[in-house]
Amino acid sequence: MAGGGKTGRTVYACSSCGGEFAKWVGQCPDCKAWNTLGESLVSPPTARNPRFAGYAGDANQNRVRVLSEVSAEQQHGISTGIGELDRVLGGGLVKGSVVLIGGDPGIGKSTLLIQTLAGLSAAQTSLYVSGEESPEQISLRAHRLGLPCENLRLLAETGVEQILALARKESPAIMVVDSIQTIYTEQLQSAPGSVAQVRESAAQLVRFAKQYGAAVFLVGHVTKEGTLAGPRVLEHMVDTVLYFEGESGSQFRLIRTIKNRFGAVNELGVFAMTDRGLREVSNPSAIFLSRHEKEVSGSAILVTREGSRPLLVEVQALVDGSPLANPRRVTLGLEQNRLSMLLAVLHRHCGIAMFDQDVYVNVVGGVRITETAADLAVLLAVLSSFRDRIVPADLAAFGEVGLAGEIRPVPNGQDRLREAAKHGFRRAIVPRANAPKRPIAGLDVCAVDRLTDVLDAF
Repeated sequence: MAGGGKTGRTVYACSSCGGEFAKWVGQCPDCKAWNTLGESLVSPPTARNPRFAGYAGDANQNRVRVLSEVSAEQQHGISTGIGELDRVLGGGLVKGSVVLIGGDPGIGKSTLLIQTLAGLSAAQTSLYVSGEESPEQISLRAHRLGLPCENLRLLAETGVEQILALARKESPAIMVVDSIQTIYTEQLQSAPGSVAQVRESAAQLVRFAKQYGAAVFLVGHVTKEGTLAGPRVLEHMVDTVLYFEGESGSQFRLIRTIKNRFGAVNELGVFAMTDRGLREVSNPSAIFLSRHEKEVSGSAILVTREGSRPLLVEVQALVDGSPLANPRRVTLGLEQNRLSMLLAVLHRHCGIAMFDQDVYVNVVGGVRITETAADLAVLLAVLSSFRDRIVPADLAAFGEVGLAGEIRPVPNGQDRLREAAKHGFRRAIVPRANAPKRPIAGLDVCAVDRLTDVLDAF
């Protein structure tokens, strides 16, 4: 163990929360995570370290300013040429912004970014920095996808000081760093990918983006648990955090906005993986609705909302007699505890007991529903399977179910109804507070107050 002199000292940093400790322990004292502490070297403090200056912009503007004196010009985003990517970014790339995009290995992060840079390279100076693939590998991928590569600049380097030195000469408007876990700084002696290296390298790249007005993409790997590998403080340093999602056997990929300083969060972009790369899906409701040749029980249509976009999603349920003392409650795409609560409300206020039934609920297409507006559609699907009654194919529903059996309103009810009418639905069961003041052409809206009213309408 190094001493605390000029050579620095050894500390143990948590890869989950970033906390630093003098000795190694099995469980992090701060976030209580197990086996997350890694060794790193910390340099002794100096009087003034220039590498910490100007993180949020110009380092020379070290004076107090009145907010009204600061220019409030609207920053128009640079269109990436991919509509779904512009949607999750809040309208496009903003100069000086840093975007962190994470996802499982092989899901298409590098493919999407090289497609984006190849399309922008004709009008914007672009630089692709690769720390994982060789230039030959990237060239093969670009030719396989049929991308224009005449103006796309490529750099294979992992040292952040060398990357920034070349970036200052090139002055790129857009730069991609793939990936942040392979980048290291010479200021620290720890291995690339460690907590200290990831945090310091990202800080220098963010500082470059703010000072030179470049839009920077950082590619990050995720752990087995689905969280970003490295310190979570990385998400606080950047302006936008995007997560790539997708089932292993499905061709569709979802990009979800976790954080965005320039737009709404929880926006959803849908892509399809093809032999020519990622292609945007302009009408995602079509892929989340399965068209059965013959109507079946246990299926209901939910009008959910992802960011600013309403989506029509099919909710499937299967209710079957249970041979177990504790019946199963299995959900895919929904919260399991929410299903147990809805079944209790159904029993208490409607007299329909399922304590001897296994209940399985699935959201078609791999979408994760986190809002409570799915309660009504889930109960319709469960009742349809339990009674073996078919929910009409032209019926959509949304609404929150309270513990007292009331149907509570949800935000943006008008947008949801218009989306349902656009896709050919003729009936909708909604909370009374979400009933439209003016009739919607071609849509018969049934407004309900309590869960018992839903049973009468159904």
